[in-house]
Amino acid sequence: MIHRIYCHIVWTTRDRAPAIDAGLARFLCKFLRRVAQQERAHLLETGMVRTHVHLLVRIHPTTDLSRLLQRLKGGSAALAGKERLSSDGNQLRWAKGYSIHSVSARNVAAVRQYLRKQPERHPRDVIPGWPGDEPEYEAIGQDEWRSETRRRI
Repeated sequence: MIHRIYCHIVWTTRDRAPAIDAGLARFLCKFLRRVAQQERAHLLETGMVRTHVHLLVRIHPTTDLSRLLQRLKGGSAALAGKERLSSDGNQLRWAKGYSIHSVSARNVAAVRQYLRKQPERHPRDVIPGWPGDEPEYEAIGQDEWRSETRRRI
């Protein structure tokens, strides 16, 4: 069985406060990828400005989306506060909820571009001192989840 399930996820800081600084952005990129992997998801692209986060994620059919989002949002805010990871002394607090949209395999490249252009779309919310995230690409032929029971010939 081949799995190609992509989604575009967005959430904001509490009250849309410009809380994400360079230190938090670096932390979030690493943390979000690690949590995604633990939840059988693959974070392909991150688009971030001071007030919100966009993710392009490929998920496994068994991925529990509500658990994934709880760990991404709640876990990141808790750890960032505990470890004091902000370079400007900001407290990371997320607004309630999130937006999630399915993405067809054909539209993955377009969504990647949209996420990369977040600083251009929101020039007043650009994160000073943060060059952006390094996107992840999967090796050709490896861009699909394969179930553990599938026999490989």
